[in-house]
Amino acid sequence: MVVFAAVVPHPPLIIPSVGKDNVEKLQKTQKALDILMREFEAQKPDTVIVFSPHGDVYPDAFTINTLPEYDLNFEDFGDFETRMKFSGDIGLINKFRERVETTLPLILKSEPVLDYGIGIPLFLLGQNYKDFKIIPVNSSLLDFEQHIAFGEALKEAIFSDNKRVAIIASADLSHKLTKKAPAGFSPKAREFDKKVIQYLKQQKVDQMLQFDNETLNDAQECGLRPILMLLGVIKNMNYDFQVLSYESPFGVGYLVGECKFK
Repeated sequence: MVVFAAVVPHPPLIIPSVGKDNVEKLQKTQKALDILMREFEAQKPDTVIVFSPHGDVYPDAFTINTLPEYDLNFEDFGDFETRMKFSGDIGLINKFRERVETTLPLILKSEPVLDYGIGIPLFLLGQNYKDFKIIPVNSSLLDFEQHIAFGEALKEAIFSDNKRVAIIASADLSHKLTKKAPAGFSPKAREFDKKVIQYLKQQKVDQMLQFDNETLNDAQECGLRPILMLLGVIKNMNYDFQVLSYESPFGVGYLVGECKFK
């Protein structure tokens, strides 16, 4: 069963050893993540599935990283001390693979080091409660409907098992919110973020599917597809989407939100 579902940003600067003084500029996000971490710990998931827009992203297939054990580090960002280890849920991966191998394009890989889109949410939420296995999933460049379908198929595998499962969409929103933003500035970027948050709160999945390429180029987002995968998993479930925080101190939209099941 799905016991926890959330949208979590992945700014490397929120890692204290990476962000240093910049961490103070992310106080809203950090406070929201502290709340979310307590919710995560209270649910005690057996398995955590993270959808990432980074790592191995293929134009025509989804990717699941399948290994008995994974390493997490932030050496790419100059941090050579922070390290964590996680075990993989091979059993649930195989159940899912068997269900979709003839209907969805899926690549299984074996990469021992987690990409930062997977690693940062796990680092942020797994500070205290660590008794869970993980399934690292990378989105694709397939159309939005395929990402919903991926989530729906994954839901079937989850509910064929008796494990308590947490779903995390690792998702930054627009990267063009200010003139100092990493992708430059677009006046339409903030409108994109507002619409995503509005659609999540109002559960307007169909509207989320209507974003066109021009809008996405104006936003330079990296979170829409992971969010759609999450929405596929929780489709037809009874929940409220609660925004815990949203801020953009570095020109990138950081949303922390939780699906509260009724």
